[in-house]
Amino acid sequence: MRAQVIVLAGPSGAGKSRLAERLGLPVLRLDDFYKDGSDPSLPRITEGPNAGLVDWDHPDSWLPADAVKAIATLCETGTADVPVYDIAHDGRTGWQELTLGDERFFVAEGIFAQDIVAECRDAGLLAAAYCVTQSPTVTFWRRLTRDLREHRKPPFVLVKRGLALMRAQPQVVADAVAKGCTAVYPKHGYLAIRRLIEPRTRP
Repeated sequence: MRAQVIVLAGPSGAGKSRLAERLGLPVLRLDDFYKDGSDPSLPRITEGPNAGLVDWDHPDSWLPADAVKAIATLCETGTADVPVYDIAHDGRTGWQELTLGDERFFVAEGIFAQDIVAECRDAGLLAAAYCVTQSPTVTFWRRLTRDLREHRKPPFVLVKRGLALMRAQPQVVADAVAKGCTAVYPKHGYLAIRRLIEPRTRP
Protein backbone atom coordinates (compact mmCIF):
# COMPACT_ATOMS: atom_id res chain seq x y z
CA MET A 1 0.00 0.00 0.00
CA ARG A 2 1.51 3.32 -1.10
CA ALA A 3 -0.37 5.48 1.43
CA GLN A 4 -2.97 5.35 4.20
CA VAL A 5 -5.92 7.54 5.09
CA ILE A 6 -6.60 9.48 8.29
CA VAL A 7 -10.36 9.86 8.67
CA LEU A 8 -11.81 12.97 10.32
CA ALA A 9 -15.47 12.70 11.25
CA GLY A 10 -17.53 15.00 13.45
CA PRO A 11 -20.43 17.44 13.46
CA SER A 12 -20.67 20.09 10.77
CA GLY A 13 -18.76 23.15 11.97
CA ALA A 14 -16.66 21.30 14.56
CA GLY A 15 -13.36 22.15 12.88
CA LYS A 16 -12.59 19.17 10.62
CA SER A 17 -11.60 21.26 7.61
CA ARG A 18 -9.49 23.63 9.71
CA LEU A 19 -7.67 20.73 11.31
CA ALA A 20 -7.06 19.10 7.93
CA GLU A 21 -5.68 22.36 6.55
CA ARG A 22 -3.43 22.86 9.56
CA LEU A 23 -1.94 19.39 9.15
CA GLY A 24 -0.74 20.28 5.66
CA LEU A 25 -1.60 16.85 4.24
CA PRO A 26 -3.55 16.25 1.02
CA VAL A 27 -7.29 16.33 1.75
CA LEU A 28 -10.15 14.34 0.24
CA ARG A 29 -13.37 16.26 0.92
CA LEU A 30 -16.08 13.69 1.52
CA ASP A 31 -18.75 16.39 1.17
CA ASP A 32 -17.94 16.27 -2.55
CA PHE A 33 -19.54 12.83 -2.64
CA TYR A 34 -23.06 14.09 -1.94
CA LYS A 35 -25.75 12.97 -4.37
CA ASP A 36 -27.00 15.52 -6.90
CA GLY A 37 -30.06 17.45 -5.77
CA SER A 38 -32.15 15.89 -8.56
CA ASP A 39 -31.46 12.33 -7.38
CA PRO A 40 -34.86 10.74 -6.56
CA SER A 41 -33.30 8.57 -3.84
CA LEU A 42 -32.46 11.58 -1.65
CA PRO A 43 -34.05 11.40 1.84
CA ARG A 44 -36.57 14.07 2.81
CA ILE A 45 -37.30 15.77 6.11
CA THR A 46 -40.70 14.50 7.24
CA GLU A 47 -41.50 16.73 10.23
CA GLY A 48 -41.14 20.31 11.43
CA PRO A 49 -40.77 23.60 9.56
CA ASN A 50 -38.36 22.11 6.98
CA ALA A 51 -40.61 19.17 6.10
CA GLY A 52 -40.32 18.27 2.43
CA LEU A 53 -36.78 19.60 2.02
CA VAL A 54 -33.88 17.27 1.29
CA ASP A 55 -32.31 15.96 4.49
CA TRP A 56 -28.64 16.59 3.73
CA ASP A 57 -27.73 15.44 7.24
CA HIS A 58 -29.02 11.92 6.55
CA PRO A 59 -26.39 9.34 5.50
CA ASP A 60 -28.51 8.34 2.50
CA SER A 61 -27.74 11.75 0.96
CA TRP A 62 -24.21 10.78 -0.04
CA LEU A 63 -22.32 8.04 -1.93
CA PRO A 64 -20.04 6.17 0.49
CA ALA A 65 -19.08 3.47 -2.02
CA ASP A 66 -17.72 6.14 -4.39
CA ALA A 67 -15.78 7.72 -1.52
CA VAL A 68 -14.20 4.41 -0.48
CA LYS A 69 -13.28 3.70 -4.10
CA ALA A 70 -11.49 7.06 -4.33
CA ILE A 71 -9.69 6.40 -1.03
CA ALA A 72 -8.56 2.97 -2.22
CA THR A 73 -7.27 4.43 -5.48
CA LEU A 74 -5.33 7.12 -3.62
CA CYS A 75 -3.85 4.57 -1.22
CA GLU A 76 -2.82 2.27 -4.05
CA THR A 77 -1.68 4.72 -6.76
CA GLY A 78 -1.23 8.12 -5.10
CA THR A 79 -3.65 9.89 -7.43
CA ALA A 80 -7.39 9.88 -8.15
CA ASP A 81 -10.01 11.86 -10.04
CA VAL A 82 -12.49 13.19 -7.47
CA PRO A 83 -15.74 15.16 -7.84
CA VAL A 84 -16.15 18.86 -7.16
CA TYR A 85 -19.49 19.59 -5.47
CA ASP A 86 -21.23 22.95 -5.13
CA ILE A 87 -23.40 22.82 -1.99
CA ALA A 88 -25.18 26.06 -2.88
CA HIS A 89 -26.41 24.47 -6.13
CA ASP A 90 -26.83 20.91 -4.84
CA GLY A 91 -24.71 19.28 -7.49
CA ARG A 92 -21.36 18.37 -8.96
CA THR A 93 -19.68 20.98 -11.10
CA GLY A 94 -16.83 18.85 -12.42
CA TRP A 95 -13.86 16.71 -11.50
CA GLN A 96 -10.32 17.36 -10.36
CA GLU A 97 -7.20 15.30 -9.85
CA LEU A 98 -6.04 14.79 -6.28
CA THR A 99 -2.37 13.82 -6.04
CA LEU A 100 -0.50 12.79 -2.92
CA GLY A 101 2.98 13.53 -4.20
CA ASP A 102 5.49 12.09 -1.74
CA GLU A 103 3.04 12.00 1.17
CA ARG A 104 2.38 8.64 2.78
CA PHE A 105 -0.76 9.90 4.52
CA PHE A 106 -3.78 11.93 3.49
CA VAL A 107 -6.94 13.12 5.23
CA ALA A 108 -10.54 12.23 4.33
CA GLU A 109 -12.97 14.50 6.18
CA GLY A 110 -16.72 14.90 6.26
CA ILE A 111 -19.83 14.63 8.41
CA PHE A 112 -20.45 11.02 7.35
CA ALA A 113 -16.82 9.92 7.55
CA GLN A 114 -17.52 7.53 10.43
CA ASP A 115 -19.61 5.38 8.09
CA ILE A 116 -16.57 4.30 6.06
CA VAL A 117 -14.14 3.68 8.93
CA ALA A 118 -14.84 -0.05 9.24
CA GLU A 119 -14.56 -0.69 5.50
CA CYS A 120 -11.31 1.28 5.26
CA ARG A 121 -9.89 -0.58 8.26
CA ASP A 122 -10.86 -3.99 6.88
CA ALA A 123 -9.22 -3.13 3.56
CA GLY A 124 -5.97 -2.05 5.22
CA LEU A 125 -6.42 1.57 4.09
CA LEU A 126 -6.87 3.19 7.51
CA ALA A 127 -4.11 4.83 9.54
CA ALA A 128 -6.41 6.39 12.17
CA ALA A 129 -9.92 7.75 12.65
CA TYR A 130 -10.97 10.70 14.79
CA CYS A 131 -14.21 12.48 15.57
CA VAL A 132 -13.54 16.21 15.92
CA THR A 133 -15.81 17.82 18.50
CA GLN A 134 -16.24 21.05 20.44
CA SER A 135 -18.93 22.66 22.58
CA PRO A 136 -22.29 22.41 20.76
CA THR A 137 -22.75 26.17 21.15
CA VAL A 138 -19.34 26.94 19.63
CA THR A 139 -20.03 24.50 16.81
CA PHE A 140 -23.43 26.09 16.13
CA TRP A 141 -22.03 29.60 15.74
CA ARG A 142 -19.04 28.53 13.67
CA ARG A 143 -21.24 26.48 11.36
CA LEU A 144 -23.80 29.28 10.97
CA THR A 145 -21.13 31.91 10.30
CA ARG A 146 -19.49 29.71 7.66
CA ASP A 147 -22.74 28.72 5.95
CA LEU A 148 -24.00 32.31 5.81
CA ARG A 149 -20.66 33.50 4.43
CA GLU A 150 -20.69 30.83 1.73
CA HIS A 151 -24.43 31.31 0.95
CA ARG A 152 -24.98 27.59 1.29
CA LYS A 153 -28.73 27.81 1.90
CA PRO A 154 -31.34 30.48 2.76
CA PRO A 155 -30.68 31.97 6.24
CA PHE A 156 -33.88 30.65 7.83
CA VAL A 157 -33.00 27.12 6.69
CA LEU A 158 -29.48 27.44 8.09
CA VAL A 159 -30.68 28.65 11.49
CA LYS A 160 -33.31 25.94 11.91
CA ARG A 161 -30.95 23.26 10.65
CA GLY A 162 -28.23 24.54 12.96
CA LEU A 163 -30.44 24.36 16.03
CA ALA A 164 -31.43 20.81 15.17
CA LEU A 165 -27.79 19.83 14.66
CA MET A 166 -26.82 21.42 17.97
CA ARG A 167 -29.36 19.27 19.79
CA ALA A 168 -28.21 16.16 17.94
CA GLN A 169 -24.46 16.71 18.43
CA PRO A 170 -24.01 14.33 21.41
CA GLN A 171 -25.62 11.52 19.43
CA VAL A 172 -23.47 12.30 16.37
CA VAL A 173 -20.28 12.04 18.42
CA ALA A 174 -21.45 8.86 20.15
CA ASP A 175 -22.24 7.29 16.78
CA ALA A 176 -18.79 8.12 15.44
CA VAL A 177 -17.10 6.65 18.50
CA ALA A 178 -19.21 3.50 18.21
CA LYS A 179 -18.06 3.15 14.59
CA GLY A 180 -14.37 3.32 15.44
CA CYS A 181 -13.43 6.98 15.82
CA THR A 182 -11.62 8.53 18.77
CA ALA A 183 -13.32 11.75 19.96
CA VAL A 184 -10.89 14.68 20.15
CA TYR A 185 -10.86 18.44 20.40
CA PRO A 186 -9.14 19.98 17.34
CA LYS A 187 -5.90 20.84 19.15
CA HIS A 188 -5.63 17.35 20.64
CA GLY A 189 -6.40 15.77 17.28
CA TYR A 190 -3.64 17.81 15.68
CA LEU A 191 -1.07 16.62 18.22
CA ALA A 192 -2.18 12.99 17.94
CA ILE A 193 -1.94 13.02 14.16
CA ARG A 194 1.46 14.71 14.17
CA ARG A 195 2.72 11.97 16.49
CA LEU A 196 1.32 9.40 14.10
CA ILE A 197 2.86 10.72 10.91
CA GLU A 198 6.13 12.35 11.93
CA PRO A 199 8.10 9.23 12.92
CA ARG A 200 7.24 7.72 9.55
CA THR A 201 8.12 10.77 7.48
CA ARG A 202 11.55 11.49 8.92
CA PRO A 203 14.44 10.36 6.69
